[in-house]
Amino acid sequence: MKLLLSLLLSACTFSMSVAQTALDDIRKDPCKSGGVYYAYPVPSQKTASAPAGYQPFYISHYGRHGSRYMLNDFDYLMPLTILRKADEQNALTPLGKDAYQRMEEIWKEAEFHGDELAPLGKRQHRGIAERMYNAYPEIFAGEANVTARSTTSMRVALSMMAFCERLKELNPRMNLDWETSRKNMSYLNYHTERYDKIKKDPDKWKKDHDTFCARGVDPSRFISQIFADSTFFSREKMPAWRFFNSMFDVAIDLQDMETDISLYDLFTAEELYELWRNGNSWFYLCDADSPLNEGSAIESTRPLLANIIEQADLAIAGKGDAATLRFGHDGNIIPLCAIMHLEGCDASETNHDIIDEKWQNYRVSPMGANVQLVFYRKKKGDDVIVKILHNEVETTIPVASDILPFYHWKDVRSFFMKQLEQ
Repeated sequence: MKLLLSLLLSACTFSMSVAQTALDDIRKDPCKSGGVYYAYPVPSQKTASAPAGYQPFYISHYGRHGSRYMLNDFDYLMPLTILRKADEQNALTPLGKDAYQRMEEIWKEAEFHGDELAPLGKRQHRGIAERMYNAYPEIFAGEANVTARSTTSMRVALSMMAFCERLKELNPRMNLDWETSRKNMSYLNYHTERYDKIKKDPDKWKKDHDTFCARGVDPSRFISQIFADSTFFSREKMPAWRFFNSMFDVAIDLQDMETDISLYDLFTAEELYELWRNGNSWFYLCDADSPLNEGSAIESTRPLLANIIEQADLAIAGKGDAATLRFGHDGNIIPLCAIMHLEGCDASETNHDIIDEKWQNYRVSPMGANVQLVFYRKKKGDDVIVKILHNEVETTIPVASDILPFYHWKDVRSFFMKQLEQ
C-alpha cells in the first residue's frame, strides 16, 4: 500500500506539472522561450532526507556547459547590419531606432565572443559545485578522490574548471583529478555513424521538422513596429522573416550575457512561443527519444550510461572515487535523460502539433543542465540506495520503490541495464 501511494503521488504531481502549457510558462517567464539558451534556474526546493541510518558515499554526475554566447559573431552582426542600413535610409520607426541602439550596445559585449562560455556560465558551475558540496559534505571530506572529465570543447572545459575550482576552494585537501582529452569523447560526446547519417539525411526527421517550421510565424506585426518604410525588405531583396528570427535569437541569448538590455518587449508572448516551438522541435527530433530519429539518439548515449553504471559499481566495491564528474553538451544530456527515463524527459511522440505539450527543452536542458545520482548506504555490504536529481531537483524514473524519492540501486541498475540491451 505504501508503494502504491508513493507511485500515485508521483503520477499526480507530474500530471499537475504538465497541466501548465509551454505558452503559460513563456507568458510568466519570457526567458523560457530561449529553450536550450534558458539560463540555469537555481533550485529552491528542499531535498528529502535519506532513510534512517543511510549516509551518502558517492556522486555520479553529468553536466552541460554553462551559459554561452551564440555560436557565431555573425548571429549578432547580421540583424545589427540590417538595422544599421535601415537607419542610414531613415527607414526606422522611433521604436526601431531604440532597438537599433540596443543592438549596438549588445554588440559591444558580444563581439569576438561567439561560441565562448559567458561569465555567467562560470558562476553557474561554481554555484552547482558549492551546493553539491554543502549538501553532501561527507562525500567530499578529507582527501576524497574526485575525478572530472570534459569534452574537448573550450566552453565545456572551462565549465569543468570553474566547478573544480570551487570544490578545491571548499576543501583544499581534496584529491581532484581533472582532464580534457579526446580519449574521453567515446562516452562523453559519442554519436554513432547511424546518428550522423540520419541527422544529415533531408528525408529523415529533418523533413518533418522543416515542414513544421514552414507553417511560418507571421513577422508582419514585429516588422511594422521596427520599420517605417514597408518597402525596405523588398528593396534589399531579403525576407523579413529572416530578420524576425535573428532578432529572436539575440533576444533569447541576452539572459546568458552580462548586459541588462532586453529585447523581449519587441515580441508578443505568442510570437515567442511559436518561435520557441521551432527550436524545441529540432532538439526533440534530433536528440530525444523521438520515433523519427529511429532510436539513433538513444543508441548514441548508451556508452555514457554504461560508464555511469561501471563507475558506480567500482565506487560501491570500494575501488572507485568519491565523485565522478562529467561535462558535455545538450546533445548528450538530452538523450541521457531520455534513456534514463527521467520524469518529463522521455516522451515518444510523432504528432508535431503536440510535441511541445509532451517535451520542453528548457526543462530538459537549460544552460548548465545536470544529472546527479547520489548513492547512500548504512555500511559496506549493506543495501545501496540512490536518488536522482535533474537540475538539482529530485526526479523519478519508472522503477518501483518503497522509499521514494530514493530507489534501491539494484533495481535501478537492472532497469538501466535493460536500456543498454534494447
